[in-house]
Parts: sequence; C-alpha cells; structure tokens
Amino acid sequence: MSLPLQGKVALVSGAGKNIGRAIALALARDGASIVVNGRADKAAVDGVVHEIEVAGGKAMAAMGDVADPAVAPRLAVEAAARFGGVDILVSNAGLRRQTSFLDMSYGEWREILSVALDGAFLLGKAIIPQMVARGGGAFVAISGVSTHVGTPNRCHVSASKSGLEGLMRALAVELAPHKITCNALSPGAIDTARGAAAGPPPPNRVNRPIPLKRFGTVEEIAAMVRLLVGPEGTFITGQTIHVNGGEFLT
Repeated sequence: MSLPLQGKVALVSGAGKNIGRAIALALARDGASIVVNGRADKAAVDGVVHEIEVAGGKAMAAMGDVADPAVAPRLAVEAAARFGGVDILVSNAGLRRQTSFLDMSYGEWREILSVALDGAFLLGKAIIPQMVARGGGAFVAISGVSTHVGTPNRCHVSASKSGLEGLMRALAVELAPHKITCNALSPGAIDTARGAAAGPPPPNRVNRPIPLKRFGTVEEIAAMVRLLVGPEGTFITGQTIHVNGGEFLT
C-alpha cells in the first residue's frame, strides 16, 4: 500500500533540530523524499538525513543560509538533480533574539527579518516554478503566537512573522490557479531546545495562561504541517492555523 506522500518531495528549511526536524521526520514517515536544509550545523542536518534513511526513507542534506539570495536557487537545483523537483515547501528557518526596541540596532532588525521573511520569499521564488511544472504543491510558513499577542523585546520577530502571514495570504490567491496552497502555521509555547541567543522565555509568556496547562510538542506542530501539505489539506489555503493550547483564540 502506498503512503499518502509517496512520490512527493519536500524541502524543509531550518530542519536540523526542534520543529523543523520533527516536520522533516513526519513527512518522511508518510513517504515524501526530504531536502533537509540547515544554515551551519551540518552534523545536525546529517543526523536528520540519517534518521530518515535508517527508517527506509529518502533524504538529502542541503546546507545554506536562506537569507542569502544565492542559496535558494542552488537548493532548487540540488533538489531537482536528486529528486526531480519539489512539491512541498516548509519555510521554518528563523532566528530568535530578545532586545528592547530602544536598544535594537537596524542590523539586528534586518538580520531577523532576512531569515524568516526574506528567506521565505527567496525560497518561494526558487521552488514555486518547480511546483507549477509538477502540477501543484503546498507552501507552509512557520509563524508564531508572539505576533498575535504582543511580546516585549521581540518586535523584529513579531514583524517577520506578521509578514510571513501576509505573504501566505497573498500567494494563496495568486497561486491558486496553479493548484498550490499557501498557509501559515502559528505555534504557541512549544517544548523546544532554546539557543543561547534566544534568551529565557519572555516574561509575559510565563505569566500568560495556557488553557490546556502545558507546552505543546514539536510532533504536534509537525502533524498539522503534515495535514496541510497532504491530500487532506488541498482545500485549505490562505489561512493562519493556530496550534497553541488556547493561548491565543481567533
């Protein structure tokens, strides 16, 4: 019996750990071949590739900073050479910093926006032509609850995620004739390993109640991505899907 994503190819950015890794593994389990992207931690990316291959799946490592305009076209070429092209694009790469607005430099502002927002734009420009040629596809951008509730010291992160959601809404309409769905997924408080630059959880995250009284898991985020990009999600487009235990209610 064929798997639901058999024959599909997915590129997941920022896939060496945490949410990106869980997404790559979930899509691979359902049959997709995975292009595992990471910026600098080659060992982590290779580890994800190994996990997929040991389980019987297909994967390749594709290193590069998606904020660099030269990287996305190269990733597209590498994906086409190995797997024939990409059907599913998950723009997950992002940076987290905590700096007050009054202390924030323009360089830090641009650094955060360049990875999450510019990276999604550049990946889309490089990959969507392959989706069009392959008869359709799915584009998911990972947003976050911070942009909806307001989080101090992270205005650059919130701005980048708001931009992602706007990009997905616009592309959902523009790319619908090509049978390409475009959605944003907004995780709430998820149990992940935080890098040193991310700092501790923001103060209002600690004090803001989560009705389900727990953090979410990376597997729960991956499961929603899997729904959006699979055969069950082909009538969902232009949406921001919230997975947050009730922390933010639309």
